[in-house]
Amino acid sequence: MATGKDRQRQLAREHYERQMQRRVEREQKAKRTAIIGSSVGVVIVIGGIVAAVALLGGNGAGTDAASSPSASAADTAAPSASAAAGPKPYDAATGTCDYVKDAGGGQVKDVGMPPAKVKTTPATKTMTIKTNQGDIVVELNNAKAPCTTNSLEFLAKKKYYDGSKCHRLGSDKFPMLQCGDPTAKADGKSQDGTGGPGYVMAEENLQGAQYKRGVMAMAKTQAPGSTGSQFFLVFGDIGLTPDYTPVGTITKGLDILDKVNKAGVIGDAGDGTGAPKETVEIKDVTIASKG
Repeated sequence: MATGKDRQRQLAREHYERQMQRRVEREQKAKRTAIIGSSVGVVIVIGGIVAAVALLGGNGAGTDAASSPSASAADTAAPSASAAAGPKPYDAATGTCDYVKDAGGGQVKDVGMPPAKVKTTPATKTMTIKTNQGDIVVELNNAKAPCTTNSLEFLAKKKYYDGSKCHRLGSDKFPMLQCGDPTAKADGKSQDGTGGPGYVMAEENLQGAQYKRGVMAMAKTQAPGSTGSQFFLVFGDIGLTPDYTPVGTITKGLDILDKVNKAGVIGDAGDGTGAPKETVEIKDVTIASKG
């Protein structure tokens, strides 16, 4: 028997889905007007939200976070051809990952494709994100998310993230900061969140996944197998469904996220999210095995 709380969540979810659909339609119309003759890029969003929905928060991570985490966190887009083809999950028998070309039509910073052969050891690796606000350090779960960790390490070595800006900030209602779009301007005017590396992979480590304070997870579009380069850093608790790869745990830098959150956003997108007023620019990313 459904409880009053369950009914409240259902109503909130339905409200959020209607809100997101309207936003998608507005942005698609704007893109058709502004970019005649070019394909509409994938808008990233964090879909399937429960807690954030109940709080009337939104996120365009998908890749707009989280599908937002828009991967720019929060808008739903049509599945890409590559996602439909379905990148395969990590194959433990061969120790390989399946990275496939992303035919979604977003902006691409092409640095090549990660090596398919990966190792699940060491179990954890340390990711250091140097920003203009200070260092954010994440312990990556290489054992449970080897393909994602391998991709992040590959992109870091290629300097893919260097000079990029975190483009989408939630609020206490949807507490996450989304980064990883190398083309984002984070000015509150541009349609950030469509940039990627030109390839996608399957989601990992989803069983029992929760998106609580301190989690780093990967943004994606609504379609399965659409994880790219964008990620979101959670500074509160978000009731997302387990569809976004939780790749690591923030061990340093939560105070930076709290500071950025306190400053608020530029130009609320209508769902409580927007470009952060306190700019977060990634200077360098390094990933090292724990010694």
